Amino acid sequence: MPTEFSEEVKTAFVTVEELLNGLLGDRSVPRNIKRVAQKSIDELHKEGETHGVLSSNVMYMVDDLATDPNIPLHARTTVYRIISMLEKIKD
Repeated sequence: MPTEFSEEVKTAFVTVEELLNGLLGDRSVPRNIKRVAQKSIDELHKEGETHGVLSSNVMYMVDDLATDPNIPLHARTTVYRIISMLEKIKD
């Protein structure tokens, strides 16, 4: 397993984390969605996994948010952006 990620992967993970932090700071986003966003950030910082596994795990968590009926439309757009960024990362 690689211990260092490429610059492209690091940039993608940093951007995803910034988008997730934006969801956390948004007062119009419900708490259950913020909880999943925080778990996704924690998953991005997990050690000992490949970048493909990390992106897949975060994508799985965030994908459920897109179908949540309580999510505001602007937050749903952010979720779709996160998913599309993570789909490009493979092992």
